[in-house]
Amino acid sequence: MNMKSYQKSIDVSAHPAAVFEAVTRGVEHWWTRPDQPLIRIGDRAKFTFPPGVSYWTFELTGMDHPSRVEWTCVDALHIHEGQPKEIETEWLDTKVVWDITAQGDGALIRLEHAGLTPDLLCYDVCEAGWDMFFLGSLKQYLDTGQGAPHKG
Repeated sequence: MNMKSYQKSIDVSAHPAAVFEAVTRGVEHWWTRPDQPLIRIGDRAKFTFPPGVSYWTFELTGMDHPSRVEWTCVDALHIHEGQPKEIETEWLDTKVVWDITAQGDGALIRLEHAGLTPDLLCYDVCEAGWDMFFLGSLKQYLDTGQGAPHKG
């Protein structure tokens, strides 16, 4: 069965360069604080969700300023009470791809989390999380300058 990966799009009032900045150096403003920014191909950043148990480490594996950014998950520990142990590493080798297109005075952002499919144990909670942080917090950050990142 061919399962479609998580894909969503948003329109924002920020220019593509600001979007590019938000998904490389500015992730703490709308998602969670990484241990370092993703600036150059090969950079790795660990994204921990307070109180510090669950985390995902992404490597910057592709970019074309200001139109595309690609993260690949290289380490994961997703603790979710009541779920089987397999949920902990389901994001390994998945790719988060940000396609950014100029649109009027702002930008269209297409997000695909390739490999995050409905057959995964974490899909429902991860879909809800991406919806909250991508459709909500990132859009809010790029439209108003104030996101709603995870604080713990």
